[in-house]
Amino acid sequence: MFRDFLLASAHHLLFFGLIAMLVVESALLARLPDAATVRRLVGIDRGYGITAGLLLVVGLVRVFHGVKGSDFYLHNPWFHAKLGAFLLAAALSIWPTLAFLRWRRVQDAQPQQLPDPSQVARVRGIIRVEIALIGVILVCAAAMARHGGLSL
Repeated sequence: MFRDFLLASAHHLLFFGLIAMLVVESALLARLPDAATVRRLVGIDRGYGITAGLLLVVGLVRVFHGVKGSDFYLHNPWFHAKLGAFLLAAALSIWPTLAFLRWRRVQDAQPQQLPDPSQVARVRGIIRVEIALIGVILVCAAAMARHGGLSL
């Protein structure tokens, strides 16, 4: 029981950390990022990737070693929707990561060079879609815990 408590706590804390990093990235992209901001974005994005990886690992440990058992999760359509939304957000996050790294390379060579405003807007839009997917994940998690009103 205590292990499940620790896993659930870690899962929630990692998820809130993920949300915080996405919100910070979105806020930093409200203006054209200078070299210092791009370095910050690269660091935050690295933390985002590490946190997402840990979140997935902890989540899978909960599925296969948690108190509810894998049958609860693997036969619950809301779990599959939640995991699908997470994987979609993870796939979308590749675009901002590559953009941040590209911007850093350019600014390392030419510190006064700012990223193209249309690229910044596109990356900010993708991050906002990721944030919206976080909302979907939260709704799916609530539905999953209650079987979404489905009789099982």
